[in-house]
Amino acid sequence: MAERIVVDPVTRIEGHLRIEADMENGFIKDAYSSGTAIRGLELIVQNRDPRDVWAYVQRICGVCTSTHALAAIRSVEDALGIRVPRNAHLIRDLMNAAVMLHDHVVHFYHLHAFDWVDVVSALKADPTQTSIIAQSISNWPKSSPGYFKDVQQKVQKVVDSGQLGIFANGYWGHKSYKLPPEVNLLAVAHYLEALDWQKEIVKIQTIFGGKNPHPHYVVGGMATPLDINSDNGIHAERLSHVSQLIDEAIAFVNQVYIPDVIAIASFYKDWTFGGGLNNYLSYGDFSTGDINDVNLYRMPRGVILNGDLNTIHEVNPKDPEQVKEFIDHSWYTYDGQASGGKHPWEGQTNMHYTGPKGAYETLDTKDKYSWIKAPRWKEQPMETGPLARMIIGYAAGKDDYRNSIDTSLSKLGLPFSALQSALGRTLARALEAGLVGDWMRSDMNALLSNIRNGDQITFDKTKWDPSSWPSQTKGVGWIEAPRGALGHWVRIENGKTKNYQAVVPTTWNASPRDHKNQIGAYEAALRGTPIIDPNNPLEILRVVHSFDPCLACAVHLTDLQDDRMTEIRIG
Repeated sequence: MAERIVVDPVTRIEGHLRIEADMENGFIKDAYSSGTAIRGLELIVQNRDPRDVWAYVQRICGVCTSTHALAAIRSVEDALGIRVPRNAHLIRDLMNAAVMLHDHVVHFYHLHAFDWVDVVSALKADPTQTSIIAQSISNWPKSSPGYFKDVQQKVQKVVDSGQLGIFANGYWGHKSYKLPPEVNLLAVAHYLEALDWQKEIVKIQTIFGGKNPHPHYVVGGMATPLDINSDNGIHAERLSHVSQLIDEAIAFVNQVYIPDVIAIASFYKDWTFGGGLNNYLSYGDFSTGDINDVNLYRMPRGVILNGDLNTIHEVNPKDPEQVKEFIDHSWYTYDGQASGGKHPWEGQTNMHYTGPKGAYETLDTKDKYSWIKAPRWKEQPMETGPLARMIIGYAAGKDDYRNSIDTSLSKLGLPFSALQSALGRTLARALEAGLVGDWMRSDMNALLSNIRNGDQITFDKTKWDPSSWPSQTKGVGWIEAPRGALGHWVRIENGKTKNYQAVVPTTWNASPRDHKNQIGAYEAALRGTPIIDPNNPLEILRVVHSFDPCLACAVHLTDLQDDRMTEIRIG
């Protein structure tokens, strides 16, 4: 009989996730992903002015906030047939790219790296050897023996205090760690540098959007006054600051982030677990022209099934037979029915909890066991996110994708198939950050060129007045968020939001079983993963964290009778 490991909550993510895994002969035989938070903002925006919806749904998440705002804006603009000025599109993409770079770097160093890096081991490192390693993989200026010795002393003080602080809650000393102390010290040093860097890159959102988090947008463009000669608008000095921040971001990603990931991966080349479904979905994004022309997307749109790179299937979020959300194992109903699937334009958010009440050991995973619905593309489960995008870009023959992947795998001496793993998913995220940085530079150059040529328009008010709208209309806004394909679907009637549904990347990835008992991406990726120590299931974290889970969506469930914050149960 299989023994069951329960990890609840999975930490170092946004939101509340429970993983139940059945063990057999030291490997995970089966796994179940349960989202223990409710997203209810779709109900809050009903009957509200569609021009205000973005400000509400931006609060779905506290991490990738502006991605929800942008998806919402695009859905309303799609419904109303609005085409925004080119400057507004460039500014939006720059803000979205800044969020993506921030998220990817923070995810690796501050949420996921410690699944591979043993912090306490860094105390045994020789700073001189760490310096030699650092200088062999990049020309980053902070690479002297004295610098790494100072970092080591900082960590020593933290450990000596008896309170690990930001380095708490790790499986330090776990048998699954493979890095030598010197590489551990290198990673810890860059962890601290990334803390400083991440507060700078978000200033791009503050400059263009007024604040961060939750920057400002507007239906029809951007509320961003471009005037290089005015103290009240986005003037030359502020544009120069943005340009400098982009250059600094490109340098950090290319000289620190990517080299670190490749260096760490070189010690885990046998960690080929966590591939999962091999079904990949991307809506596409970062257009070089009209957002509605998918042929101009730098991130290509498409679906790959069963890892077949020779066929890229077309994706249409408006097709009612393509995207559907099923609730057969989720705590919702559709029109009073406990099962079935609906396209988001017809979607419903009817919460109906039927799970265990009070304290419980395990969920009844044969029944409903998650607050997350099960999105499917043509009734197929999908993985979405950086790995999906990089593989689809590679299959589409895009040179920047192919060069990035081929060069990195060549350095590691690994085949393409190695990319389809938890470690490969982490590498894909870093490589994507490198591509996005280059796109930012290109978009910033284009914006500056427009301004120099006298084009300072960022807003089109042609369809701002509701009297110009049809009595009934509907739209969809898609965006490639840091974690993957994000879609917002809106129905507008008589100037008000009639219905609203958001299908977020983690809904795709963390979904439970569906009507066909097909498993979601997390559940598939965990199958076959070895667990060295069931009492300290570090490997579960490696696989799940590789997706960068984000489950925080409005209303959370809290057990007021039990103040335990973390527990791991076995059996």
